[in-house]
Amino acid sequence: MTQNGLYIHMFSLHGLVRAENLELGRDADTGGQIKYVIELGQALSEMEAIGRVDLFTRIISDKSISEDYARAIEPVNDKFRIVRIQCGGRKYIRKEKLWPHLDEFVDKTIKFIKRENALPDMVHGHYPDAGYVAKEISRVFGMPFIYTGHSLGRAKQEKLLNEGLKPEEIEKKYRINQRIETEEDILKYADLIFASTSQEVKEQYGLYRNHRLPQYHVAPPGIDIEKFYPFYHDMLPETERTEESMYAQASVIKELNRFFMYPEKPLILALCRPDKRKNIDGLIKAYGEDPDLQALANLAVFAGIRKDISRKEENERDVLTRMLLLLDKYDLYGKMAIPKKHDFEHEVPELYRIAADKKGVFVNPALTEPFGLTLLEASATGLPVVATNDGGPKDIINNCKSGKLVDVNDLKAMARAIKDILVHEETWDAYSKQGILNTRKYYTWESHAKTYIKKAFHIQKQSGNTHLEVAVPKDNIGRRLTQLNYMLITDIDNTLLGGPQKDVDALVKLLAEHKDRFGFGIATGRTLESAVAVLKANNIPSPDVIISSVGSEIHYGPNLAHGRGWETHIGHRWDRKKITAILESVDFLQYQAAEGQRKYKASYNMTPGKDRLPMLHRLLSQKRCQYNLIYSHEKYLDILPYRASKGKAIRYLSYKWEIPLKNFLICGDSGNDEEMLRGEPAGVVVGNYSPELEGLRKVRKVYFAGSRYAAGIIEGIRKYRFFNKVRGNDHHGNSK
Repeated sequence: MTQNGLYIHMFSLHGLVRAENLELGRDADTGGQIKYVIELGQALSEMEAIGRVDLFTRIISDKSISEDYARAIEPVNDKFRIVRIQCGGRKYIRKEKLWPHLDEFVDKTIKFIKRENALPDMVHGHYPDAGYVAKEISRVFGMPFIYTGHSLGRAKQEKLLNEGLKPEEIEKKYRINQRIETEEDILKYADLIFASTSQEVKEQYGLYRNHRLPQYHVAPPGIDIEKFYPFYHDMLPETERTEESMYAQASVIKELNRFFMYPEKPLILALCRPDKRKNIDGLIKAYGEDPDLQALANLAVFAGIRKDISRKEENERDVLTRMLLLLDKYDLYGKMAIPKKHDFEHEVPELYRIAADKKGVFVNPALTEPFGLTLLEASATGLPVVATNDGGPKDIINNCKSGKLVDVNDLKAMARAIKDILVHEETWDAYSKQGILNTRKYYTWESHAKTYIKKAFHIQKQSGNTHLEVAVPKDNIGRRLTQLNYMLITDIDNTLLGGPQKDVDALVKLLAEHKDRFGFGIATGRTLESAVAVLKANNIPSPDVIISSVGSEIHYGPNLAHGRGWETHIGHRWDRKKITAILESVDFLQYQAAEGQRKYKASYNMTPGKDRLPMLHRLLSQKRCQYNLIYSHEKYLDILPYRASKGKAIRYLSYKWEIPLKNFLICGDSGNDEEMLRGEPAGVVVGNYSPELEGLRKVRKVYFAGSRYAAGIIEGIRKYRFFNKVRGNDHHGNSK
């Protein structure tokens, strides 16, 4: 918590996110969610109880888009900013391709948090990709986790199957199974889920096996009632209009008029992304097959932003092409407008007001609609609506009384509903008035923000984390590591253990005396389970970090939180099956038992022999394998991903937690410790070392202790005056 109130981290990764001039509809990923998170952040930042809101998204540097998205920090106001983190490179990536890069986003967010020296009080993820990131940050730092789904994978999968798509097609295009499993995991860990409608909770979240686990709260989003003011305000002489809004109005009228033969007719307006689920072709068919409706009104469909249809994504290209074909099929020239672009910030509010002034109707014909923000915007300006009877529109129409619900698969019913509003002036007036009044009664961001804050304090109290300075769970490893700037890492066998117990006890006592100033870690060839068991058997306290299986796995704290970021990093170009198949016929290799094998480690026994190691390298290299081969104790051969080793794992820890490598003290005894002993960290080779390390004697920052095992570690600590350095610096490495 900041001095002035709650500090919230929000996450919304995909699409194009910036504070002003939102490019809604530019592509399938830049839709209502972007508007939602920006307006939520702004509304929260205006509340006295909020100290700061940071909205995290991807940094994007791509010649095809604005430089705005390459700004690392974008201040929105004095309490709200957009923070952009790199993951998966800097090019624009659609959301279905972001999954492999989410752990990178987690790691770099942790780096940002430590650099800022400010922990948030809670995290809030939007959509499954950002929900995954928020969940991981929450688990690392032990803080409350809020989630908003925006749309749900199981509901989407069900709709796509009903449309005739095959399961394998859906999986290939949408990575739907990974999305659904991520959502199931989110439901296990979320402290609170915000939903826009009660239908979303009952019918959509109800499809998930873990749906009973979290708390839910229905809180519909608000709208900017200053921006979406009623259409008749422009008729009043006392209304002051900016030059910008008048220009936007003139631009929209000019754009529409170039399509229409009779522009004075009422306007049927649709505004959405070019997505098959939005059912734009259903609306065009309903209009095209009803001559009376064509005689009554013009149709304008604003389906995103486009320059060249042939260069759009397949789904968008199909929808836009279908629109043009239907326009031609029904000969709607002079009656139907399909503009190529619109400015959301200024032109969209004017669009609603122009349609309302012409006594028109707004139509949302979507097959599925989680909420329906455009219905609120239209209603707020006084434009009556016809909407799908799926999802959010049910609640909106029930509250606002601003229009009709229809089965959008029944084209005649859709056309009848539109005509009924257009031809009955009393009906139009009633819907218009009720929409204006009721949106202001039920759907303001101010009321949403007040509810949000009330719920936020409630879950914070439940978590026992009412202020950063109070006690937090003992396994809160993220908070601990962000406050440390020194780390001791040691091997287990023949380094930490193997000598007299009195030396181990002396080292444990020394570690306990200084535990508030530095971190303690293990780097071992043992599996995680084996390492934990042997440490427990020797009364060694739980390390802050365990690097196990020769550097192929990292776990944190007493609860052994899995370092997924490391796993993602080392998994690049790793093909375990291929490697083991190549080595299967090598007669001097003995494949170790199952307990010695891991996902990212293939382990063998091998006695020393002339040219054996060069032969193995040759075999693997000829088959273009990417690998790292480690031979230790003249017996154990481990093959890892080329990015994995104990030394590389330590460098990863340094990077992720922003602990300088020079502030690491590394202790080891054998060949599989050699890499981690080299380089910038201070190294200690205990007196009982293996011959493989003899070559390190000439390395400047490696000390060969005379004492053996744990006593050698203690000797190394004293040689480097390690704890003196820790005492002489604060948690962030600044001299006192």
